[in-house]
Amino acid sequence: MSGERKIMLGLPKGSLEKTTLDLFTRAGWHINVSSRNYFPDIDDPEISCSLAKAREMAHYVTDGTLDAGLTGKDWCVEYESRVVVVDDFLYSKASYRPARWVLAVAGDSPYRRPEDLSGKKVATELVEVTRRWFKERGVEVDVIFSWGATEGKVVSGLADAVVEVTETGSTIRAHGLRIISEVMQTSTQLIANPAAWEDDFKRNKIRQIALLLKGALKAYGLVGLKLNVRERDAGQVIDLLPSLNAPTVAHLYQTDWLSVETVVSDSVVRELIPRLMERGAEGIIEYPLNKVI
Repeated sequence: MSGERKIMLGLPKGSLEKTTLDLFTRAGWHINVSSRNYFPDIDDPEISCSLAKAREMAHYVTDGTLDAGLTGKDWCVEYESRVVVVDDFLYSKASYRPARWVLAVAGDSPYRRPEDLSGKKVATELVEVTRRWFKERGVEVDVIFSWGATEGKVVSGLADAVVEVTETGSTIRAHGLRIISEVMQTSTQLIANPAAWEDDFKRNKIRQIALLLKGALKAYGLVGLKLNVRERDAGQVIDLLPSLNAPTVAHLYQTDWLSVETVVSDSVVRELIPRLMERGAEGIIEYPLNKVI
């Protein structure tokens, strides 16, 4: 397997799937997923893709079925996986930011701290992490595995508390629960099989994937801004411009005009453009960015 000029890459099926595929598109790979099979097409002859549930990904990477894969940090910690963590990406199932596993109880319950749950029943999909977390705090609880719909376990009286993943906490609150502690933060990791990592071709390919995915994530929320301004007005226009380093400035041929280009957060553009025009900027162009490296 190591002699093939191709890597087998695992893509997470389920909650992380859409965000991951969107990120690959921004990074420059186009992946076509069919509902009828688990092997998506990708426009790169050096990569073969396979879909797997995020919680199972580390198993397949560990045993060499996959050379590399994307999965949650939570599942790598849960199974204490023996893999190479290539990079950590700040995105979760619905956004480009980490998610949290939290300890939650009924809103009207008397429990205020983890210690208050001594001797009680806690439901979660993240069983081993939860057990270790309570053990580190000297609190004995009965941790039971939840097959899903974990938030409802407290409401239905099947558990006294739950450990569940959330991004904003809104689903937790919608079920009438109250968060009393954070168990861990999780984001998506690119992991590699140790033997594949020792293969020069596979290691370089996996690093390429990490580099471009990281660049696509860094570009999230940023846009390019290009404008023209007379040289006499340049100072007051450039003073308004945030940038990664400094704006790029070039003279327009045989004129006293300058071309100015920079990268800014898309959240400030709507306020920034009118102010730039007031100070003499013209020909303002805003354009999307796929990667910033």
